[in-house]
Amino acid sequence: MQITDVRVRKVAKEGKLKAVVSITMDEEFVVHDIKVIEGEKGLFIAMPSKKALDGEYRDIAHPINSDTRNRIQSMILEKYEQALTEENGEDQE
Repeated sequence: MQITDVRVRKVAKEGKLKAVVSITMDEEFVVHDIKVIEGEKGLFIAMPSKKALDGEYRDIAHPINSDTRNRIQSMILEKYEQALTEENGEDQE
């Protein structure tokens, strides 16, 4: 599986949520609403989830193993940082 596209939508308001991301895999399958969140130890991703009847949130789509999660997270955070750099470059012009 290859991640063939990452689209980052930065969140304008202040808070822990920094961006919402969509990824495309093998140019055939898309996962929307992956969140980039600022945590105590830095940025991390949260997979799309919904609230269950018991009030807990459950991931709708997620990687099966930690290697895949790390690969997805690394690529998303790299694209997020790139988007911030591009935005800051435009602000300085």
